[in-house]
Amino acid sequence: MRGRAAHWRPTFLRHTLEAHVTASLNSVNRRLFLQHTAQTALAFGILRQVGACRPARSGDPELRALRDRYFLTHLELNPVTSTYLGGDGYSPALAAINGRLRDWSPAGLAGEVRVWRETQRALAAIHPARLSGPDRVDYEVIRAQLDYLLHQLDARRYHERCVDTYVAEPFRGADWQIQQMTDAGSGLLGTEEEWHAVVNRLRAVPAYVATAQANLRAGKAAGNLPDRRMIELDGVAGSQASAEYFVRTLPETAHRLLGGRAFAGTMLGRVGEAGRAAADAYRGFAAFLASELTLPGRTDRFAVGEAEYEWRVRTCLRDPRGAAALYEYGAEQVALYEDQAFRVAEEVAREGGPARAWGNADRRASVRAVMEHLSGDAPKNDDELFRWYRDTAARLVEYGRAHALFDVPAEYRLDIVPTPPVLRATIEAAYYPAPPFKHSGVGRFYLTPTGNDPAQLQLNNRASVADLAAHEGFPGHDWHYKYMTEHAAEISNVRWLTPGAVEDSFSMWEDSMASEGWALYAEELMAEPAPGRPHGFYTAAEHLYELQGQLLRAARVRVDVGIHTGRISFDEAVDYFTEHVSFYPRACAHADRDPAARAICEGARRALYRYSKWPTQAITYNLGKNAIVGLREEARRRGATASAQEFHERFMRMGTIPAGYFRETFLAE
Repeated sequence: MRGRAAHWRPTFLRHTLEAHVTASLNSVNRRLFLQHTAQTALAFGILRQVGACRPARSGDPELRALRDRYFLTHLELNPVTSTYLGGDGYSPALAAINGRLRDWSPAGLAGEVRVWRETQRALAAIHPARLSGPDRVDYEVIRAQLDYLLHQLDARRYHERCVDTYVAEPFRGADWQIQQMTDAGSGLLGTEEEWHAVVNRLRAVPAYVATAQANLRAGKAAGNLPDRRMIELDGVAGSQASAEYFVRTLPETAHRLLGGRAFAGTMLGRVGEAGRAAADAYRGFAAFLASELTLPGRTDRFAVGEAEYEWRVRTCLRDPRGAAALYEYGAEQVALYEDQAFRVAEEVAREGGPARAWGNADRRASVRAVMEHLSGDAPKNDDELFRWYRDTAARLVEYGRAHALFDVPAEYRLDIVPTPPVLRATIEAAYYPAPPFKHSGVGRFYLTPTGNDPAQLQLNNRASVADLAAHEGFPGHDWHYKYMTEHAAEISNVRWLTPGAVEDSFSMWEDSMASEGWALYAEELMAEPAPGRPHGFYTAAEHLYELQGQLLRAARVRVDVGIHTGRISFDEAVDYFTEHVSFYPRACAHADRDPAARAICEGARRALYRYSKWPTQAITYNLGKNAIVGLREEARRRGATASAQEFHERFMRMGTIPAGYFRETFLAE
């Protein structure tokens, strides 16, 4: 060290001078960024009423200014995302864009890329080491979101193949608008202004679809093609469903919700006219896809490849593991939950289920037999089905209170409502959160009626109800989103964003890592043993279904990594799924002669199709859940939380971002 001491002072002075010059340049860059993005934002219209935005959290002023400008710009460029979040409740400056759709034109996308690159440069000029813990988290969130957006738009040119985005976005935009309209009383919804925004969005559909076709033609010319399954299922079939919605379902809904108010007649005429034009556009889109984009052969084009998959896991989900490690991890998780399921199924059989053999060769058939036995205790009709779910939800809430897992307000209610008809073809149960920035709209646990179909009612047997109620309702999605919305002022705005899209193949899925991870954690939390309750909240039979839910999400890790990195084929993944999730090895091979095998095979193929079009989404449940469990155990070890309730509340106030972004900050606070 003595030999280097003589050089220390000059080196220090040089570094100090460089730091001073760099800081000066960075200051100039930040000022230029604010000027450039202010000009861009004014062109979009988002700064007309910025003063009306919610007060920002305290923190570094430069990061706060950049963060808020980025957030507003993001919503301006993604109008349907803004509607989903209730952006006009955040700032009246965003109200007008409820009547718009995203600009996917080459010029629009070039402008978007330019804005994100300017934002990226300004962010790089802020040194994260000087930021507080929460600000460092926001810094990393913004950086990852920008990396993802630029990667998708500039590097992958994903807009040249995102068929499902083009089909889903306009429908969701209209549907979410209606869900959060002002309650006009007597079953009526929406002000004249709100309905006018719906009409404007409908009128934008034909130009939107024309741009989509042009982008897909460019993709075909460049060899950047969507998978055949997406063209057929989301594209052709989805477009036909969208046309039916715009020409029939939406006008019928408008007629019911507008009622006899003074502006209703004129508005119904506008909805009908714009809906017919939108429907015609989607019928044309279906024809275009069938004639110009459907190619001969059975080539698969869904796999993103190992490098891309690992980049997404690392950048978006904040998990450092590579594909090989995740693939093996998936198998380990499957083995873990399979073993637990075998043991609980044997317990159920001993308590009055069918007599079965439980040797290694018989276990899967025996579990299937036990679950078939449980399906005999099914609701008589849909009325009883909904009553079972509501009763179970009430018991879950009471259990959470009694075991001090959560501080549940006395006024908390979990509403379980029938799925709207337009959504019944695509979901069996789902949760639609209320927009966090608005007071209108309410979170809904949708359950699809069976039409009193005996086979469907058996799938909702008594033992199966609790796990789904815990996932979608309490303490899963409903409780999670209602708690976060109640504490929205404490959650940074950028932690609510869903970059790329809300839910389609363009999505980043960082929010899924948080929200679906929490919902799966909620399922497992209810199974943790308590005094006198070896299965926690559940009975043994209910616990078996909870374990099947865990097994499903573990298998998703194995098959999602496998199909996207070339480790297994689509059909091999289907066989893995039927064996390890449905306990029916090679079900597809028996589909011709066994109706049960055929139903299992078809269900597995539908699941694998979803995973094929949404790389990394399927793994977010298990990875997100285990990240929460790991954080909880480490917080206990360090004494960072005093109770389960405190941990849960602190975690939920982190927002819809993966735990990997805030783990160290959480533990240090």
